[in-house]
Amino acid sequence: QVQLEESGGGSVQVGGSLRLSCVVSGNTASSVRMAWFRQAPGKEREGVAAIVSFSNTMYADPAKGRFTISQDNANNTLYLQMNSLKPEDSAMYYCAADPVPWLRLDPSTYAYWGHGTQVTVSS
Repeated sequence: QVQLEESGGGSVQVGGSLRLSCVVSGNTASSVRMAWFRQAPGKEREGVAAIVSFSNTMYADPAKGRFTISQDNANNTLYLQMNSLKPEDSAMYYCAADPVPWLRLDPSTYAYWGHGTQVTVSS
């Protein structure tokens, strides 16, 4: 089993930045692939960014050029640095992990999920 705990969400103004963190505990060997997803009220959960083997990354189009996903192996922590935030970035952000090393942003392919951290961007 893998436990994921997100933090770092909050309320910011347009153009601001936030850094989300996700601490991994338990069987960390099952978190070869990790990702950030988000879900706004009334919308489906969508992928934001994924990382495999600490360096191979992919980003959804809305995140390209503004968000950066990274991992700290020593502290078993996943990060999402979010810059130039927009109101449409407002959502609950979830950390996810899976033992299969596919670089994918399909939520159905992730076995483990955190409870989420709320991000609100106001104009």
